Amino acid sequence: MSVDTEKTGGAPVHASPPTAGPQTVEAIKAIPVRHYGRYVAAVIALAILGAIVNAFAQGRINWGAIPDYFFDKRIIKGVGQTLLLTVLSMVIGVGGGILLAVMRLSRNPVTSSIAWFYIWFFRGTPVLVQLFVWFNLGLVFEYINLMPFYKDHWSNFMTPFLTALLGLGLNEAAYMAEICRAGLLSVDEGQTEAAHALGISHGKTLRRIIIPQAMRVIVPPTGNEVINMLKTTSLVSAVQYYELLRYAQDIGQNSGSPVEMLFLAATWYLITTSILSVGQYYVERYYARGSSRTLPPTPWQKVKANLLPLSSRKGVTA
Repeated sequence: MSVDTEKTGGAPVHASPPTAGPQTVEAIKAIPVRHYGRYVAAVIALAILGAIVNAFAQGRINWGAIPDYFFDKRIIKGVGQTLLLTVLSMVIGVGGGILLAVMRLSRNPVTSSIAWFYIWFFRGTPVLVQLFVWFNLGLVFEYINLMPFYKDHWSNFMTPFLTALLGLGLNEAAYMAEICRAGLLSVDEGQTEAAHALGISHGKTLRRIIIPQAMRVIVPPTGNEVINMLKTTSLVSAVQYYELLRYAQDIGQNSGSPVEMLFLAATWYLITTSILSVGQYYVERYYARGSSRTLPPTPWQKVKANLLPLSSRKGVTA
């Protein structure tokens, strides 16, 4: 084979040797580690679950009474009263909590001390005791005189509904105050200083700058407080307010199925708290938009992500 030396300046050009083909790398066979402790724990858990189910199956429980009264008009009314009391108590709790948190962070020692004392008292005493105190104040005060607005007998004024509302709402305000205070403290102080340097008033700074940023910290525990409040409403049956538990107890006494009606009430509590948990998830997802690069998937997106691989596998095998 001749080599053209004119184009290469007189120097012969040697052909480069052929390069070797790409070498195939053998795939590593990963052998998963066997966790025998997991199998043992699963067997123990299933055994305990089976023992519990067997114990309830042997009990003298009329399971047929639960579906018979599940949509009874008294039960449905009790669910509505429970939800109404939950919403109104949380409105009082959230509004009072924000006010107490601002007072607690105030530089005024009087307002700060009042807020501290309120939180200390209502968090330090059981909510059931507070309900009984509101309910029995008629033994101390015969009349309530809010002149010139209202004057009447205490027993006419302090109804079971108002007793439940004040007892739950004022107690919740103490817990929400600490949640709101933590959220307000989570915002950098430079935000407030910059707003004041621009001539923005303190109240407008709170409404427009501080509180919207603090919501990312306030919302998750507030959702838990709503769910906890719905369950705490069962205590107001002790002050003769008719809600889900009180109606279920009355039906149980009249029908001779007290335990079955308690299971019915527990089922309704589970349904309502599950719905509230889904709503809490979407609210938290909404307020996480500015702090997370990727939002957590919704329950429907999780279902689609788990079902699509299965359907694609079926299509491939078919």
